[in-house]
Amino acid sequence: MPNTAGRSKRARIVLSGVLVLAGVVSTGCSGEARDAGQEPGAGPRPQPARSGRVTVVYEAQTVKPEDREAVALIRNSRVLERTADWVNRTLTLPHDMVVKVTADVPPGVTDAVTQPDGRTIFVPPPFLTEIEKALADVVKTVERPVPFPASEYNTDDLTVLSTEFIFGHEMGHALQRQLLLANLGLEEDAADGFASFYTVNEVGPGPSLAAAILFDEIARKEGTPTLEGMSSDHPVTQQRAFNFLCYLDGSDPKKYKQSLVDSGYLPKTRAPLCPQAWAMLDYGWWTQLQPHFSAAFRAQGDEEQKKAHARLIAETQALAKRIDEIRTSQ
Repeated sequence: MPNTAGRSKRARIVLSGVLVLAGVVSTGCSGEARDAGQEPGAGPRPQPARSGRVTVVYEAQTVKPEDREAVALIRNSRVLERTADWVNRTLTLPHDMVVKVTADVPPGVTDAVTQPDGRTIFVPPPFLTEIEKALADVVKTVERPVPFPASEYNTDDLTVLSTEFIFGHEMGHALQRQLLLANLGLEEDAADGFASFYTVNEVGPGPSLAAAILFDEIARKEGTPTLEGMSSDHPVTQQRAFNFLCYLDGSDPKKYKQSLVDSGYLPKTRAPLCPQAWAMLDYGWWTQLQPHFSAAFRAQGDEEQKKAHARLIAETQALAKRIDEIRTSQ
């Protein structure tokens, strides 16, 4: 859900977090037909539960001319479909999920939003255009952060990558709501966490880095946090950017130490806590999703959950050995 309190139109639109999925599947066989050899008068045999499907729908007829470029960019990139395919492959959903890239949205919707039942995600085309505009400004006015590849520091790549992360956030909302997942904190934090969990594991560092660049720009334009912003159900914008970077760094500290920490992009006071933070997030999401693994993915998913559990134990023990040093250095 977006946080629009006390924000400019651009900040309001970009802050919401995310895009899109949808789902539709053909219905299963009718339970009325009897299998060959079934005794006369016997009731229908139970049919295997049908999994809901995620489907991405672009309602082109609703898109205004000024939004066509951004919509085409995202559509051609297929980042929404990539996330949808992952969910369809790995999970069994109780209901279909449809992601609508459309201007035909519920009243008051300006950002990407997930409906309360987790069955529909709306992505307004102007939302994508505002992301594109914000990142066009970044490319012109902000020196490329060291961790981000020079070849991808352009408006199109930043827009696609940050949109993939934002869409991961909305998918996190949808999965929590459809699957009624247990949540020990704010749903917004958990949705951000799923975006990191999915993109770091399945895509790579690009979405996390691009989203951090985008949210850093939003925070800069927001200026000093307002009372409304501080009391929102969303974390403070700048803090979210550092969380994205922390999870990325924690996933492979040796790989990202030079580009993220030594460069100063992720503060050295935060970095020592990130390996255990990532391990906890990774194990948490694999464990939450485990009861919902598809039959085809179950063996792999169980192994991922097992490895994540072992890593969490190891990282927690490592943190315990360093905690006094870390505390005294801050």
